[in-house]
Amino acid sequence: MFADGSSRSFAETNTRVNRLASALRARGIGKGDRVAILATDSGSYAEVLLCCMKLGATYVPLNNRLSDSEVLTLLRRAAPKALFVSSRYTATARSLSPQVDSLDLVCCFDGEHDRLPGYDAVLETGADIEPDVHVEDDDVLGLAFTSGTTGLPKGVLQPQRMVKSLIVNMSIDYEIVPDEFRYTASPIFHIAGQGMIFMHVWRGFPSLILPQFSTDEVLRWMHSDRLTGCFLVPTMISSLLDHPDVAAGSYASLRSIIYGGSPMSPALLQRAMARFDCGFINAFGAATEGGLQSVLSSADHRRALREAPQLLGSIGKPAFGVELRIVDERGDDVPRGETGEIITRSDAVMSGYLQMPEETAGAVRGGWFWGGDLARADDEGYLYLAGRRKDMIIRGGENIYPVEIETVLAGYPGITQVAVVGRPDEHWGEIVVAYLTVDADAAPDLDTVRQYCRERLAGYKVPEQLLVVPEMPLNASGKILKRRLREQDREMAGDMVIVPDRA
Repeated sequence: MFADGSSRSFAETNTRVNRLASALRARGIGKGDRVAILATDSGSYAEVLLCCMKLGATYVPLNNRLSDSEVLTLLRRAAPKALFVSSRYTATARSLSPQVDSLDLVCCFDGEHDRLPGYDAVLETGADIEPDVHVEDDDVLGLAFTSGTTGLPKGVLQPQRMVKSLIVNMSIDYEIVPDEFRYTASPIFHIAGQGMIFMHVWRGFPSLILPQFSTDEVLRWMHSDRLTGCFLVPTMISSLLDHPDVAAGSYASLRSIIYGGSPMSPALLQRAMARFDCGFINAFGAATEGGLQSVLSSADHRRALREAPQLLGSIGKPAFGVELRIVDERGDDVPRGETGEIITRSDAVMSGYLQMPEETAGAVRGGWFWGGDLARADDEGYLYLAGRRKDMIIRGGENIYPVEIETVLAGYPGITQVAVVGRPDEHWGEIVVAYLTVDADAAPDLDTVRQYCRERLAGYKVPEQLLVVPEMPLNASGKILKRRLREQDREMAGDMVIVPDRA
């Protein structure tokens, strides 16, 4: 179902997918070829992905927030034969396509636009015939590009087995039942968005597909008494809770809200659980490369409210079909309670990186995926994130894990978002800096915030600077981009309130 209330049945969708497959084969596009998409979410976007499944082709979903130069770099690396765009990106497509030698077809989802052929017109040239294409588990179905924060973006090769495994894992760990109607806020260019829609198709229930996340629109659907669940990231949940109409309707149809993508403070989680009064499930994973890795179930959330509040800060236990270990730099298991790196082995691990054998060898070792996430396990086996290995702060030889500090700060009234990073320092090596966004109507006193931290953290973990910023830089999935905070430190100085540690 779509934002305007229209819908397509599975039979209608299958006919359209077959017609697209036929039309692409007539243009010489088939098994092993790549098909790129630069668009906002739509039913047609999902049809292209399903078509690639039937053809044995490889879909290449591109982040629609990238600059034209970044898109050109990825198109040249992917060398797709076809490019599908929505109307807002036709100017980009017309500008870049002459510079991508591999392209044979550029098509607009929203009809003929900027002299590009329309999607439905292409479908009309194809026949409703099921493609007879045999695929293997190791055939590459998806090519997803990482953000490239430390250099050339990595092209993640996602085989058929990875997507199949992810769909099964989601169905089991997300506690899905047959008569669902769910919305996924993760954009379709991300594997979380793709996987959820594929899982809905596999289980035979409808999806709500909106072009982009809109607080007004999502809240309207949550109030509709039709939607049974959502996948949201914490920043989206926060914006819904702050909406003036959040208390104006019923959420009786909601069965569960699945959240992930970034940590959520226990305080925000408790607010959400009280307001929406449904099951909550925390999904954690290095999805693009390693799939779903751990889950905190709805039963775990209920137990947390009843008797174990610490669980609201946990990412749960290993997901279905996933072997998970916490190891040191040598790959040896660390004792319970100590921090190490999460590594996992499952069918949902990528094949590797496109034309990057050294990076592949570093990330996948003996079948185990090393994603750089740090965590510890308690005596019951529940996992608690400690941040990313690359984000770990080393101050005077002491390892500091930002998540611990962020959790403390997020619990202070009036603080809406938190990101803790390290800043180079001649004496200490690094110092702890906390970036905050605050409630304009209830902004906290920052000296009091620092005292609050001193009462809850070891002295060396207390931020030496608190910086209030107008907003956090976010990626398309709603995650805070810490690298941007580091990069923009000097540029943003004029917009910050800085409170250095006077102690």
